[in-house]
Amino acid sequence: MADNPDYADALKSAALRVTRPRMAVMHAVEQHPHADTDMIIDAARQRLPDVSRQTVYDALNALTAAGLVRRIQPAGSLARYESRVCDNHHHIVCRSCGVIADVDCAVGEAPCLTASDEQGLLEGFEIDEAEVIYWGLCPDCSVQHASRSHP
Repeated sequence: MADNPDYADALKSAALRVTRPRMAVMHAVEQHPHADTDMIIDAARQRLPDVSRQTVYDALNALTAAGLVRRIQPAGSLARYESRVCDNHHHIVCRSCGVIADVDCAVGEAPCLTASDEQGLLEGFEIDEAEVIYWGLCPDCSVQHASRSHP
């Protein structure tokens, strides 16, 4: 496995030990955006065949806690991971096939939305992120749905 110095630098800057499993998981997440844990395990094993499931889980938890990986979990879906962090982007999910894609922030700077606070519930909160998930049908599923609706 060729070690990626960018991964090592990112781990060091997050005060995490640089380990081959963490680097393999970072590579897997970067190469497979929105992958679930099983897909990440399979991809990590391409680079490090003897890595255990538990080690991948531990690496994902450490990388997520350090902010190097983002964990998303749309309703009804398994947890997914991505390396695109710190830009407060959003996601679109196909209700039919489950494909997930990134959607850039709707308006300007994070957190992208100004929350309504008519009841004063946000007083004292420092909002730094808004999680928005758009739902619908992807182009392929839209075509299939339309063809079933109009015989």
